Amino acid sequence: MNLQKYFTKEKVLPLSLTAGVVLLDQITKAIIAKKWPIPEGVFFRFIKDVFENGFLHIVHVRNKAIAFSLGENLPEIIKPIAFIVFPILVLGFLLWYYFTSDEFNNVQKWAVAGIIGGGIGNILDRIFRPDGVVDFISVRIYGLFGMERWPTFNVADSSVVVCCILLFITIFISYGKEKAKVKVEIDEQET
Repeated sequence: MNLQKYFTKEKVLPLSLTAGVVLLDQITKAIIAKKWPIPEGVFFRFIKDVFENGFLHIVHVRNKAIAFSLGENLPEIIKPIAFIVFPILVLGFLLWYYFTSDEFNNVQKWAVAGIIGGGIGNILDRIFRPDGVVDFISVRIYGLFGMERWPTFNVADSSVVVCCILLFITIFISYGKEKAKVKVEIDEQET
């Protein structure tokens, strides 16, 4: 099997984003875990009072589940499968598809690389931080979706969300262009 066919410069270069996301994610989480106290006591109440109404504040929380604390009440025996094994399998499949498929354009390759980086960042926390994934970014959303603040997140979460949105937008645009192209070809054949 010719591996050079799969590991081209165009496919390997976007993985620098993967590495960058993992590195930035782990560095920021290490700083928060070491230097920022988990909310409790008088000090936290003071910080909360000062920053509660601000758009952005940093707070140290731990999430032992996945996004929005989904799965928090799952039995302990299932959590490693649901939060570590399954995500590793999904990322493995995504990497395999990324390298073996020629369906991604350049923007989509970078978006997939960002999704993989965010996934790896949170999986590392689930494996090596028994207290849970470190989340620390809290953003005020002014009542949107019935919430004053968006659930606390981290760099990995941001990368996954932003890159998923970018990927879906580019897929939608590509689909629209392809559909328009097919319509033009059909119209030309009919005339």
